[in-house]
Amino acid sequence: MRKTLHGLPILLAIFVVNLGGEVARAQDAKPLRIGFSIEAMNGERWQTDLESFEARAKELGARVVSSDAHGDDDLQYKQVKDMIQTGIQVLVLLPHDTAKAGRMVEAAKAANVKVISYDRLVLNSDIDLYVSFDRVEIGKLQAEFLVKRAPRGNYVLIAGSPNDQGAQTLHDAQLRVLQQYIDRGDIKVIADGYIQDWVPTQAYLFMLQAIDTSHGDIAAVLASNDGMAGGAIQALREHNLAGKVPVSGQDADLASVVCVAEGTQAMTVYKPIAEEAERAAEEAVHLAKGEVVETKVALNNGKVKVPTILLKPVIVTRENIKTTVVKDGFQSLKSINQGLSAELQIN
Repeated sequence: MRKTLHGLPILLAIFVVNLGGEVARAQDAKPLRIGFSIEAMNGERWQTDLESFEARAKELGARVVSSDAHGDDDLQYKQVKDMIQTGIQVLVLLPHDTAKAGRMVEAAKAANVKVISYDRLVLNSDIDLYVSFDRVEIGKLQAEFLVKRAPRGNYVLIAGSPNDQGAQTLHDAQLRVLQQYIDRGDIKVIADGYIQDWVPTQAYLFMLQAIDTSHGDIAAVLASNDGMAGGAIQALREHNLAGKVPVSGQDADLASVVCVAEGTQAMTVYKPIAEEAERAAEEAVHLAKGEVVETKVALNNGKVKVPTILLKPVIVTRENIKTTVVKDGFQSLKSINQGLSAELQIN
C-alpha cells in the first residue's frame, strides 16, 4: 500500500503532463477567426474578392466573418467592433474612407487584433500589412495606352472617389505620364474631376458636361475604373462618339470586357483578384498564428511604414481577352459573347 501511494505523485504528474498536452492540442485545433470588413458590396468586384478570400481561408482552416457596410463609415465602424467582440484574431479591412478608417484600426489594436489593409491603404494608422495591386503602375498603364492611341487633343480625366487615397494615387500617376504632352501643348485636359464613391451615373453626367463644353471635340477619356468608363461610354454613345473616342478602365468587369470586345472601350486593367484575395487570406492566417510576414516593400501611410505586398496588373484589349480574363476563369467566353453581335463574337 505504501508503495502504491508513494508512486501516486509520479502518476499524477504524468497525468497532468498528458492532460496539459491535450489542452494545448485542443487550443491549437481551435479554428482561427478572421474578420473581412467590406465597405460596400456594389457590383461584381468585391463579391469576387470575398468568395476567393473565404475559399482560401477555409482551405487553411480559418473561419471568416464578413460584413457589408453599404458605403456607410459609421456602420462599418460598428460592424468592425462587433467582429472584434466575436473573437477574431485578424481584421482584413477594405475601408470606405481611407482617412476616417483609423478608428477601426485603433479598436482592433486595443483588442490585440492584427490589421490587414485590403486594396486601399488606411491612412495615419498602425497597420500590420497592406495587400493590393500597384496603383501607380495601373495609372501609368492607362495613360500610356491612351497616349499611344491619341497623342494629341482634348482629354477628359474621370478620377475615383475623393475620399479614397488610391484614387488620388491613380490620378497622380496618370498625370505624370500626360504632363510632358500637356507641357508641349499636344494634349489639353478640358475636364478633370473626382467622382464621389466612383458612381457611374455621376461619371455619365460629368462626361455629358465635358461633351457639351467641348462641342464633342474629345480625343480620349481617361476613366479610372470600369464603372465610370461605362458611364462615360453611355454619354459618348448618346452623341454618336462611342468607339470613336478611346476610353480607359480598370477591373475587367463583364460589361466593360464586352465594351472592349466591341470597341467602345479601348482597354481595361485586369487585376487577378483571386490572387489578391487568396494572398490576403494566406497572410491573415500567418498573422493569426503569430507568424511574421516579410515583404520587400513598405509604404508610408502618414504614421508608419506599412509592410506592403503589391501585385501586378495586366492590360486587357480585344486581342488578349482569351489569354487573360478568360484563361484565368475571371470571365467566361460564353458570357462575353452573349453581349456581342454575331460579327464581333470571339472564337
